[in-house]
Amino acid sequence: MPINYPSVLNLRTNDVPYSWSAREVMLYALGVGMGSDPLNEEELQFVNEASATPRPLKVIPTFASVCVWGARPGIIDLNRVMVVDGERDITFHQPMPISANVMADARVRGIYDKGKEKGAIIQNEVVVRDGDGNKIVTIVSSTFARGDGGFGGPSEGMPEPHQVPRRAPDKSLDIPTRPDQALIYRLSGDQNPLHSDPEFARRAGFPRPILHGMCTYGLTCRAVLQSYADYDPSAFRRHRARFSAPVFPGEIVTVNLWREGNSISFEAYVRERGLTVVKNGQTLLR
Repeated sequence: MPINYPSVLNLRTNDVPYSWSAREVMLYALGVGMGSDPLNEEELQFVNEASATPRPLKVIPTFASVCVWGARPGIIDLNRVMVVDGERDITFHQPMPISANVMADARVRGIYDKGKEKGAIIQNEVVVRDGDGNKIVTIVSSTFARGDGGFGGPSEGMPEPHQVPRRAPDKSLDIPTRPDQALIYRLSGDQNPLHSDPEFARRAGFPRPILHGMCTYGLTCRAVLQSYADYDPSAFRRHRARFSAPVFPGEIVTVNLWREGNSISFEAYVRERGLTVVKNGQTLLR
């Protein structure tokens, strides 16, 4: 069935409870590749709560993308085989806690019709609040529904993407992914078989399962943490990016970074395929 526009704009949920613990925090960190070198003390702080010298566990800022996995304003009838992540924009009102009991409010911010053969963009917002009602993060997500265009909605009005500098990058980091990385990352919530089932992936038009766009998003967060934030999660104020192509597990993701004051621009590509996989990236540091 076509998207029921404009009634979908009224979809929302409020005060839905969620919780997480150190276990989920560490599982997410492993899912985005932290700890691949088990002797790297900087990365071990995100995946190991036990140490000879006591130290607090650190939380990767983009754990926010899965901390209330499943929070949504309601059900929109989509062709799920053709759905992929389009963008993510997370604003951090305070550092992500190691464990928490929270409430989540979700609403549809907008929905855009790219045409019958081009698909639709659904933009949702989720606000996560602590027990006192204070905001922890605001998560804006854009989903690209490749098989659901032509429903009669607006084609314009999406926020303009961040533009990265045209000059050569200030830093460039190669981040390897594991052949089984999608199988680990999916345990943080996104169990879409596009990332684990070869037959399902072929039906969706891919030669094999692809890495989650949100896992690639986590890789870009790792790049900023390592290069400009001294592995300090509290330095993050905002992290946003647009997904332009899939990564296949086992590929090396190269992240280019540009610094202008407290703004870090970034893009990511897979050199062996000559393909940009993340565009219009920006981190704002405190």
